[in-house]
This record gives sequence, structure tokens and C-alpha cells, in this order.
Amino acid sequence: MFNFFKKKPPRPVAEAAPQLSLPLFDTAQAPQPGPAGQRLALLRNQPVRWELIRSRRRTIGFQIDHRGLRVSAPRWVSLREIEQALDEKCDWILRKLAEWQRHEQRRLDMQPRWEHGATVRLLGEPLSLRIDTETDGVIRDGALLRVGLPPDAGSEQLKDRVEAWLREQARAIFAERIPVFSQKLGRAPTRWALSSARTRWGSCNPDGSIRLNWRLVHFPHEVIDYVIAHEMAHLAELNHGPRFWSTVGDLFPDYERVRGALRHHYDDTPAS
Repeated sequence: MFNFFKKKPPRPVAEAAPQLSLPLFDTAQAPQPGPAGQRLALLRNQPVRWELIRSRRRTIGFQIDHRGLRVSAPRWVSLREIEQALDEKCDWILRKLAEWQRHEQRRLDMQPRWEHGATVRLLGEPLSLRIDTETDGVIRDGALLRVGLPPDAGSEQLKDRVEAWLREQARAIFAERIPVFSQKLGRAPTRWALSSARTRWGSCNPDGSIRLNWRLVHFPHEVIDYVIAHEMAHLAELNHGPRFWSTVGDLFPDYERVRGALRHHYDDTPAS
């Protein structure tokens, strides 16, 4: 969020639980905000739709996410001033919108197809889906994932069956890795649970509980370990300051490389 026209100090806001924002296998959409409340700006000769939100805040703020460009502004700021701020930050706006568009394309490219013969990833390894009437449940057979369904089963049935199995794998992996990092940190979460969040890989709440997105099971072990270390570090530092990253480094020394690879290979979305 970028603020302009700072007439007065911004009003303090309640601190949210630190979250690791790395969307990929989700249903979030690319920047395609709806027509209601929409305006059109021409930035570097590129038409950009944006939504104006009038609020009690004391500054102008820009936010770009899967909903597109939203501008929050005090009621006393004129539309002309807002448009001037848009023009001043047009390079940043266009760059961030492009990042979200690349992210959406990557998400579409990597999202599993739910059909016989399609590929789904488990811990970074591709598995070929096979609908098998003689299989009971879901069984991994080398590079195959045999799914017990009738031959006329639809994509939703296949998706539900495989995702339920993947959640089981994720729960087992998290249950094995969390104690490892708890021992390193010297403290454990009060509780942990699977998450199906659309735009978060993990979160840590002030009460000491953490949530981990089950879709992490698609990625290699080191990615899972990085996210767990990230959220566990919040048990000691409920922020993203230097001491927090030092704690992450103590838990997972190779975190910078894995974090960089995660952003480069799996996600183009700017962190929150």
C-alpha cells in the first residue's frame, strides 16, 4: 500500500496475524474487477480500470491484488488529486498489475486437470492420474495415482477424491515436520490445522496457533519446511522484522534460496 498527501499521521489499525502470501493453486482471479464503481485511467497509454473507495482514512492508498486496482481515499480529497496520484505512481501500478497477470497465467498453467491421464504433483513429483475400477480408494503406484472410481466418473468426483487423499498426505507430512521445528525453536504451536485459503500458504495467530495450506503438498520438501519455519518463527516474533528473519534463519538456514526459488518458479505475486 502506498500513501500520498499525508496531511496527518495515519490512523492506527489493529495488527493482523502474520501471513505468508504465496497464492498459486487457488481460485483467485486475475485483475478483473467488476463494473460497479469502476473508473478508467490512461496510464502510459494503457487503459487501467480502478475502483474508488471513499473512507475515513487520512491518506490516499493504492492496493493491487487479485481484485485489480483499488484506491482508498479520504472524502476531502478531490478526484483530480487522486488522478494526479495515479499518474505519479503509474509505473508501479503497471508493474504490479503485470505481476498479477503473470501469476494468474502461471496458476492456470500449473493447475491440475481433473481427468484420466492428467498429472498432479506430490512433493514436486508428477503423478499420472488413473481411474481404476478395481482400486479401493486412492493408491500411489510408482508414478501413477490409481483412483477407485467408475469409468464414467466426472471431473468433480475425481477432484474430490484426489484432493481428499492429498489432504491426508499433507496432514501426515505436517505432523511429522512441525515437531522438528518445535524442538529447534524451543516452543510448539498451541495447535495447528490445515488451511484451504485462496491466497495464503500459512498464517500464525497471536494465540500461538498456526494454519498451513494443504496445497503445499504439491511442492518439494524444502518448500514445505520453509513455510513451516516461517510460521513457527512467528511464535517468537509476531512481525516481519530483522529478529523474525534471524529466527527463520536459525530454523531453516537455507531459507533465502528457497524463498527466492519459490517466488521465481512458483509465484509472481508480491508478498504482503
